[in-house]
Amino acid sequence: MSIESWKRGLWSIVRLVLITGLSFVILYPILQKISTAIKDKSDLYSPIVIYVPEHYSWDNFKKAISIMDYWHTLLNTFSLSTMTTLLTAASCALAGYAFARLKFKGSGLLFFGVVLTILVPPTTILIPIYMNLKDFNLLGLIPLLTGGKSINLLDSYWPFVLTSLTASSLKAGLYIFIFRQFFRGIPKEVEEAAYIDGAGVGTTFWRIMLPNAIPAIVTVLLFSFVWQWNDSFFTTTYLTSSKVMSLQLSSLPHNLSIMLEGGETTNKDPFYMSMVQDTGILLAILPLVIIYLFVQRYFVESIERTGIVG
Repeated sequence: MSIESWKRGLWSIVRLVLITGLSFVILYPILQKISTAIKDKSDLYSPIVIYVPEHYSWDNFKKAISIMDYWHTLLNTFSLSTMTTLLTAASCALAGYAFARLKFKGSGLLFFGVVLTILVPPTTILIPIYMNLKDFNLLGLIPLLTGGKSINLLDSYWPFVLTSLTASSLKAGLYIFIFRQFFRGIPKEVEEAAYIDGAGVGTTFWRIMLPNAIPAIVTVLLFSFVWQWNDSFFTTTYLTSSKVMSLQLSSLPHNLSIMLEGGETTNKDPFYMSMVQDTGILLAILPLVIIYLFVQRYFVESIERTGIVG
């Protein structure tokens, strides 16, 4: 065998080891939670049970579903994530197109502000956002209509709607950057041909640019949906009583301890409570895994095309 053949064979082995190691790091926590979720309480202290349960049980799922009010919570979370995803994608596409194609005074400074929203931690602007939403006055217009009273938008979906419409929601700066880079990669001749045919800026964006930006749209939709689904920082800030996944997961240990009050002492075992909590986490990520199984091909293609064109 030649030296080149040895090099290719060695590289294949190294690549296989790297891929196997990365796959293990990513999949191990999920496989561990699956193993824990289907265990019976009697397997917790069994010395022969490590990964494969000796007694299979669905009791952990039943308890987690009951405590989290899972189906109602799933519907609320899906509705919230879908709404914010669609509004964010629409507003960020408009902003990205404006930064990429419409040259106006101060556009560079505004885009620098967009980049800053990616770099600056959200905790630094949490208090101003919270105060504005708690005493929302729309630049003083609402007090004029309500007799000097502002509106409290907290504990409702309105904070998510307003931040999504104004392209200032979770990770919106990154989405604007993705759209801007993608639109900049589309040849200007495409737009110029539309302008010659009499199309305006709005028509050109809607009928010419947006259909060509499908890869960027798919990328933003998937990222926005997943990040909103998993978000606990803004969700726990804006909502206090609505049943969504992040709130239910954070309160799962407390609700479980309340549910087990008055039961047997062994039922309050911290290891058992951790087992039910792991089951709740598994139920929270299960819809995302199912969605990914159906859209993985489109997701990979969109990421690849966005990177090439952008």
